[in-house]
Amino acid sequence: MTKDRTDGKRTRAAAPPPQMSLAQPPLAQAPRALAMRSLGALMPAVTRPAFRRQSPASAQIMADWADIVGPDLARGTVPRRLSAGVLTLGCAGPIAMELQHLAPQLIARINRACGREAVRSLKLVQDMVAQAAPPPRPTRRAPPPPVAIPDMPDGPLKDALAALGARVRERQGGGR
Repeated sequence: MTKDRTDGKRTRAAAPPPQMSLAQPPLAQAPRALAMRSLGALMPAVTRPAFRRQSPASAQIMADWADIVGPDLARGTVPRRLSAGVLTLGCAGPIAMELQHLAPQLIARINRACGREAVRSLKLVQDMVAQAAPPPRPTRRAPPPPVAIPDMPDGPLKDALAALGARVRERQGGGR
């Protein structure tokens, strides 16, 4: 369809918008799958955005760093980035020299922890705030003496209740 304008040029008339019925869903929506799917089939779609930012090996190295290198090296170093087989480590100044000497053993430990050859070399970056010292692990105290429950028969239930009563008494400040 064309219309003549007053200046003699022809223009195309806009088509009226299509009428949508309320009974039919819009065509843009895909029908919902009602079949059950395994969790393993759904995981790639869920993890893909996270792994675009950080590879699984890099995430494992960052999470398990203290277990991989030991508490002494973990106190002065922190993994910053894993890219193309190069692990960038932030470290305090004096530790860098030690890390250069330990690099082959450190790479072997990291690759063993990842289960594949994820790291080929180390890049050391001097970082004054490498990592705050991890909080000390709480020391285990001896359990408080159990509370006496004379009118209950012996057994595991009596032992559990006596231990619970002792903990409650300890939290209340020494008890009665």
